Amino acid sequence: MNKTKAIIYARVSTKEQEETGYSLDSQEKLLKDYAQNKGFDTKKTIRVSESASGKQIRKTFNEMLRYATKNKIPVILCEKIDRLTRNLKDAASISDWLSDDDKREVHFVKESFVVNKNTRAHENLVWDMKVAIARFYANNLSEEVRKGQREKLAQGWLPTTPPLGYKTIGEKGHKIHVIDKEVAPLVRKMFNLYATGNYSLNALLQKMYEEGLRNRKGRRICKSRLHEYLSEPFYYGKFRWSGQIHKGQHEPLISKELFDEVQAKLTRKIGSPQYKKHLPVFKAKIECELCGGLITWEIQRGHWYGHCNHYKGCPREKFLRQGDVEDQLFPYFDRVAPKNERVLQWLEKGLKEDQSVEIDYHTKKRDRLNAIVAKADKRIEEAYKDKIDGGMPVPLCLKVINESTEEKETAMEELEKLSKDRTLYYEAGFAIHELATSAVAIYKNVKTNTEEKRLLLSYIFSNMSLNSDEIRPNYSVAFEFLLEWMPRMNQTFEQAEIGINKGKKDAFAPLCSVLLRELERFRNCLMETA
Repeated sequence: MNKTKAIIYARVSTKEQEETGYSLDSQEKLLKDYAQNKGFDTKKTIRVSESASGKQIRKTFNEMLRYATKNKIPVILCEKIDRLTRNLKDAASISDWLSDDDKREVHFVKESFVVNKNTRAHENLVWDMKVAIARFYANNLSEEVRKGQREKLAQGWLPTTPPLGYKTIGEKGHKIHVIDKEVAPLVRKMFNLYATGNYSLNALLQKMYEEGLRNRKGRRICKSRLHEYLSEPFYYGKFRWSGQIHKGQHEPLISKELFDEVQAKLTRKIGSPQYKKHLPVFKAKIECELCGGLITWEIQRGHWYGHCNHYKGCPREKFLRQGDVEDQLFPYFDRVAPKNERVLQWLEKGLKEDQSVEIDYHTKKRDRLNAIVAKADKRIEEAYKDKIDGGMPVPLCLKVINESTEEKETAMEELEKLSKDRTLYYEAGFAIHELATSAVAIYKNVKTNTEEKRLLLSYIFSNMSLNSDEIRPNYSVAFEFLLEWMPRMNQTFEQAEIGINKGKKDAFAPLCSVLLRELERFRNCLMETA
């Protein structure tokens, strides 16, 4: 005997329903048991989660009706009327679908109610009333949600899930967003790396993947989402809602200055960094003062030469050799360098405390990478079991195994790099004073590759421009401070050397109280640059 074919439709509208007995799984079990008892042959199960938008819900609803019509399935099983529809338009679609065939029925299992073309008048009245009640409930719920959102906005809180790097704490009605200490260092590093100008979005995407950055589901972040994060004002203390920017009460993750610097690089149309086999050191780093365009670079007779890209018809024609640019920049390195060993000792004492930040970052990174390896191992093991047991198609099993193996190998490589501590010392904010001392030596070292030179330049200079044959660089925040501060430090310790302050022999003695008071500001500059 042929069984009557049926479709199961399960839906939850809120997170609370998902957590209080109305879950999709519990609905599906109820409806499958009902189908078995009634002798229905279930051909398709449709599940709509609380995260689906209204547009997606309507699309799924219409697709269900088209599927039922195309495959001649006469029965739809649903838990209750408000699980199927909460608006008159969808109710009318159901009525039209029912009226086209005497065999078609919709069963609302928990309400013991069946509606079809031949439903009696008083039962149709019940159907209409329940749809109206469901519609009222939906409208009232929407109104209450909007009211709650307005109150949240008035208090300075984002009325929805915060971006990556934050988490939500507190009870219902009193939830706030706080920094996620596990993920926040990665997000902060993402902004800092892009601000250097050394990374395209694709290169940054790969770099942060290697660092261990994942979305909340533990998956790789896509390029468009990375762009959204880099454009998200939430990270500097504000948030966007309904097209307007609001001041937030949450703790900022980055400074407004860093955010603006990233936006300038995100929106630039010319000279976005691309990783090529022959990458010039000064690519996208020097602007022409005549037209504002970027200086482009090309190899001639084994040497790099830069010239204006003639943005807005710039008349500049002369080529500039890379070596000449470097010769002009080296004196700027020296201006911020400590001239005395005791200066370094004094700085080290104050700055060692900041090492804990970097140590904490590396510790958390190691933990994240180990977690990625363990999760990949688990997925590989489960996929292998499914392959043997036949629980999953072989091609899908192999795909999961290959992807998980690749992810594991990437994490293992990063763990190896971490254990060998191959990161250059000047990448840490607390070592900027050492960088200032040795910048020229680092730059000229034959082992320093092009990308490392570009990173070094990004730490020292915020931007550079070309006027005639003269390079005009501007220091970054930390090095601008060093330019003001270091000559005073050098002079103070020189006085100590010749005996003016000979009563203070300790290298850590407060030789100048003004400088000591400035140290905290210097630390802040370091953290912004790191």
